[in-house]
Amino acid sequence: MEIDPLPNGNSSVEGSTGATPAEAVAAMAAAAASNVSKLSDSLKLEHQFLRVPFEHFKKTIRANHRSVEKEVSAVMTAVQSASPDFDRNDVVSHLSSLVSRLQGLKRKIEEGSRAENLQVQRCRARLDHLESAGTDDMSEWNNMRLKRILVDYMLRMSYYESAAKLAETSNIQDLVDIDVFYEARRVIEALQNKEVTPALAWCADNKSRLKKSKSKFEFQLRLQEFVELVRADNNIRAIAYARKYLAPWGATHMKELQRVIATLAFKSSTECATYKVLFEPKQWDHLVDQFKQEFYKLYGMTLEPLLNIYMQAGLSALKTPFCYEDDCPKDDPLSQESFRKLASSLPFSKQQYSKLVCYITKELMDTENPPMVLPNGYVYSTKALEEMARRNNGKITCPRTGVVCNYSDLAKAYIS
Repeated sequence: MEIDPLPNGNSSVEGSTGATPAEAVAAMAAAAASNVSKLSDSLKLEHQFLRVPFEHFKKTIRANHRSVEKEVSAVMTAVQSASPDFDRNDVVSHLSSLVSRLQGLKRKIEEGSRAENLQVQRCRARLDHLESAGTDDMSEWNNMRLKRILVDYMLRMSYYESAAKLAETSNIQDLVDIDVFYEARRVIEALQNKEVTPALAWCADNKSRLKKSKSKFEFQLRLQEFVELVRADNNIRAIAYARKYLAPWGATHMKELQRVIATLAFKSSTECATYKVLFEPKQWDHLVDQFKQEFYKLYGMTLEPLLNIYMQAGLSALKTPFCYEDDCPKDDPLSQESFRKLASSLPFSKQQYSKLVCYITKELMDTENPPMVLPNGYVYSTKALEEMARRNNGKITCPRTGVVCNYSDLAKAYIS
């Protein structure tokens, strides 16, 4: 039985691992199955990767449909308005107007078709990207996923230009949602400037979806606009505004409505804590946060950045009471205040003390002989791997699977 040459040029597995070829092949198959299983679990977090462009595609279709319906209705009305009493000049003028409208309709349909095709292309690119996840070389795919996660984090933190630059240099524009976040950017910046008009327009565009999710965002915007009228001592306009825009919410939000209406009597200079808080600038920050939550839910995104979710998954395995003691090693991620803050809501790891024994040397792995992780996920002691690299010109061969890699490809593991 012959074995295909391995990446390092060896034609036999048995000589370097001590295992028979059949055992080596079986181990490789088991490792591949393990990798597929890990990949399957990881892809469960990729829900928004396909959901966002699909939701954007549906929104584009709805917007195009409304636009075309409006133009067609206008053309039909213009046709029906033609009168038998028109003279030659009136007829020519009327027909010219209809031709102009129809040309405008054609232009809108073409623009809408291009926008829809762009969304379809984006969905296809993402499907192709996910299909490529099962290939042998996962390093490039994982590197691209890391960049996608970083772009997602930058966009959520409002670093739009940096996110766009990273996406452009990495050629992953179709795999990230920059244009979707640019839509949110206009609303966020307007709210930060104490303007609600773009946010109300966004609510109108997504009215049915927000109503289905029982969102209170539009109501909160209306309340804030009322408060701003009271702050400006424009009580007459405030009362008229409440009758027109707040009264319809009374059946479901009476208590909140009554509380805000009472600001007419207390004014913005009040020291009463119940009403003073309604005039504080942080109310606008709350609106920004609420909009982000509604926006993420509308597009099927995770409420937390993907970067936080992945990091919390790792920190949950490292977090122990020892991490919060003064003598916590500096190479422990949880010795850093930023990581401690991120892990504050996570439970402690179930095992506070771990014992790892090296498969090769049978020696205990600890801080003096720390564990190292191979690209295929198997762990061995630093001493064993250093000795193996010294004998094989920097090459490491996994004794369980026969996978060959460079010593520089190893990653350090932390014992909790």
